[in-house]
Amino acid sequence: MASPRTPLVEIEAVSKHFGSGSTRVDALRGIDLTVRQGEVVALLGPSGSGKTTLLNIIGCIIPATEGRLTLDGELVFDGRWLRGDLRRLRLDKIGFIFQFHNLLPFLNARDNVALVLTLAGRPAAEAQRRAQELLDYLEVGHRAAAMPALLSGGEAQRVAIARALANRPRIILADEPTAALDSKRAGIVMDLLRKVAAEQEACIVAVTHDEKIYDRFDKLFHLRDGVLEDQAEAVA
Repeated sequence: MASPRTPLVEIEAVSKHFGSGSTRVDALRGIDLTVRQGEVVALLGPSGSGKTTLLNIIGCIIPATEGRLTLDGELVFDGRWLRGDLRRLRLDKIGFIFQFHNLLPFLNARDNVALVLTLAGRPAAEAQRRAQELLDYLEVGHRAAAMPALLSGGEAQRVAIARALANRPRIILADEPTAALDSKRAGIVMDLLRKVAAEQEACIVAVTHDEKIYDRFDKLFHLRDGVLEDQAEAVA
């Protein structure tokens, strides 16, 4: 009998409100959610439902108003941040992928990936080696010397994924990762993310409105008015 996969994201009774009194907005209300290693899950819901707020809390960008957040087995928030250096926490545990690749236009593909490692204090030679390894893994190693303006949309998104993987995070957060891609390229990117989750023993949490990729997720979490409505297994 297979052992249960390790929880990498554990959210317990998380709420978030902005403002107070008559101007208070409850963005999230009592969210409980667990994502395990190897899982690729989606946060779905209309605009204003709380998806991006929840992603930002998982990413340690904004604090919850109340609740607990455990990342890769470490309790990092319990009514307050339990880590003093959130930048280091994000570097150690979390990779970010966005709708637009946001590559630095004055650096080639390999240097865009290596920069993350350099900022984390890795030696330049090691950073370059790891960057090339990741680009090869994502099948864009032959484009390592290309500037972002010369990359196709799919190639640029793969470079952005390589950048997100640079520090070997267990938790990868994606905000509309395929919205700028056509159906074929969107499918390729999602298949790559599934490969990453399986082979790197990571998890992927993605905010998306892109119905054409729903079948690529293990679970779909539906948010409405800050409440987690239901959970359904994605249809393979």
